[in-house]
Amino acid sequence: MSTRAVLEVIALDAVDAVAAQAGGADRLELVTDMAADGLTPPVRTFAGIRAAVDIDLRVMLRLTDGFAAGDLDRLAQAARELRAAGATEFVLGFLDGHGGVDLDAVERIVGELDGAAWTFHRAVDRAADRDALRKQLDGLPGLDTYLTAGSPHGVDDGLPTLLAEAARSGEPGYEPRLLVGGGLRLDHVPTLLAARIDGFHIGGAARPDGWSGPVSATAVEEWRRAVDGQ
Repeated sequence: MSTRAVLEVIALDAVDAVAAQAGGADRLELVTDMAADGLTPPVRTFAGIRAAVDIDLRVMLRLTDGFAAGDLDRLAQAARELRAAGATEFVLGFLDGHGGVDLDAVERIVGELDGAAWTFHRAVDRAADRDALRKQLDGLPGLDTYLTAGSPHGVDDGLPTLLAEAARSGEPGYEPRLLVGGGLRLDHVPTLLAARIDGFHIGGAARPDGWSGPVSATAVEEWRRAVDGQ
């Protein structure tokens, strides 16, 4: 069983996906509309990417900008359609108006996933109480990852939180993997690795030309070497 760190790259289309896999990504997060910080992609986009690469794909379940669940019926339908198309891993996360986890919404959508693995995304960084959120979600089927910068302002501000949470690994609510993303830079990686954090998530860092350009296999290769401790 491999013990190397997981490198996840955001992909918008099959061109991104092929480049990310060529560069050494272990997994892709599939989204559309990065102007809204990533929304659910069309089923046809998922299908095209699934046909283009053979690494793991986590598909975003999010219909609008922000962290409110919005139209749960539409979101549930999207989850069902993606499952029917072969999606087996997902990304989601909803907060209520007070910054608490919207547990009803999360449970409703997780119920559509039939045990599929999923990541609770950076809504955790906007939560009023991160520890309470983790404990409320503890034990939900399929939850195996938190995507987090440790702060809504990015990894620079969130590093102390990330290190503290990594030190609690294995406690109730802290079993899922920490997948660090959001203002993540290469110079953060050694400190995170030293804390036994083994998940890294990049978006713009894989795109030398910004979001208007594709993922660069060369950029992903540089991150692959870094997260492998080279």
